[in-house]
Amino acid sequence: MEALNQNSSQPASFLLLGMAGLEDLHTWLSIPFCLMYIAALLGNFVLLFVILTERSLHEPMYLFLAMLAAADLVLSSSTVPKALSIFWSLSKEMSFHACLTQMFFTHLSFIAESTILLAMAFDRYMAICNPLRYTTVFTHSAVAKIGLAAIARSFCVMFPTIFLLRRLPYCGHNVMPHTYCEHMGIARLACADISVNIWYGFATTLLSPGLDIVLIGISYVLILQAVFRLSSKDAQLKAVGTCSSHACVIFVFYTPAFFSFFTHRFGHNVPHHVHILLANFYVLLPPVLNPVVYTMKNKRIREKLSRVLFRTRQVR
Repeated sequence: MEALNQNSSQPASFLLLGMAGLEDLHTWLSIPFCLMYIAALLGNFVLLFVILTERSLHEPMYLFLAMLAAADLVLSSSTVPKALSIFWSLSKEMSFHACLTQMFFTHLSFIAESTILLAMAFDRYMAICNPLRYTTVFTHSAVAKIGLAAIARSFCVMFPTIFLLRRLPYCGHNVMPHTYCEHMGIARLACADISVNIWYGFATTLLSPGLDIVLIGISYVLILQAVFRLSSKDAQLKAVGTCSSHACVIFVFYTPAFFSFFTHRFGHNVPHHVHILLANFYVLLPPVLNPVVYTMKNKRIREKLSRVLFRTRQVR
């Protein structure tokens, strides 16, 4: 009977307000959001197409990059279209189950991307610190298993949150001052104790992206130690160059995400619209900037990209 009462108290839909406090700027905010989303779609689709069609790029580092592009597409497409719909006043409502689905895929793609970045850091560590074992460790089979492990890990972390949110009574509270549904944003609408949700969210953040960034940091310390032991200055610059694009992507990915996480929990004096802006930055900035960083920093990708575009123009 209690479960039935809780079920009946789930709202049929949520009303998303967008940038609460900045409603007058919604139309103007939609312009950079729309342009950045188009850039993210184009950049990641082109990157995926080039890597998948060019057999010479079927190497571990580039296959991980293709996985990263796929995760970026899911991350941005899970959130930005609804945000634009809110900004343009097309639809501000989202059903309860659609909201849980959006939350699930948003967080799943974020954790998967963090796992892929960790795998890329290990890839660079093996390539620089233990190059003789690189080809035996990073086979195509191993890369495929790492990709599946990233999805499985994300699924296992996020699946319990669906039940943690479904068990809560909401007492008719359905107004969410946000552009998309996220775990704690939904939980805070409940009229019951949400301490389990809070601790689970905190634990998963520390044990998923939190642990990943620590392991990435350790791998880069070991990489730098190996680089500085190289006798040749050219060899040092080449080794640093191979890691620079990955380091830029790590900075772009984790900085807004952790800043959003900590201000959301401890920055009680930070205005609410700043929280929402930060939450949008970490789902939009990496998908936009990752293809740009890797294209600018990686000579082989630039060459293959220009070859594919040139070939396409010739066919036309």
